Amino acid sequence: MSAVETGETTLRLERLIAAPPELLFALWTDPAELVRWWPPVGCEAAVDALDTRPGGRWRTILRRADGGTAAMSGVYRIVEPPRRLSFTWAWEDAEGRRGHETEVTVSFEATAGGTRLVLVQQRFESSDACDRHTIGWASSLDRLATLLR
Repeated sequence: MSAVETGETTLRLERLIAAPPELLFALWTDPAELVRWWPPVGCEAAVDALDTRPGGRWRTILRRADGGTAAMSGVYRIVEPPRRLSFTWAWEDAEGRRGHETEVTVSFEATAGGTRLVLVQQRFESSDACDRHTIGWASSLDRLATLLR
């Protein structure tokens, strides 16, 4: 199952993944596991920080095939293993300054056949930014599902 809903400044993705919530939650909170699926196709990821507790900071760096990099970072708001994660998200510029901040909430619900994963990212500054994130998250969640097959 795969569902995508987008609004002007909110995106919502839903997937049924054949794995228990505990495993999925661990794949979101363990740096060694996160880099295996987090980057969209065509990129590699490195984890600079992943302090998965309320108030803890996270930061990842994407490396594109052309050698370019992009960093993103935020702060965890909610960490409820294995049910829910919520964190802020902002891209960083070349000097490390954070841009417009959005909020991501991921829920993990046990269901027949695995886990219903729902990702909501909201407060985009434009519909174009929302659309780009929808494409990126869809690619990452496809990689996550493939990793667990």
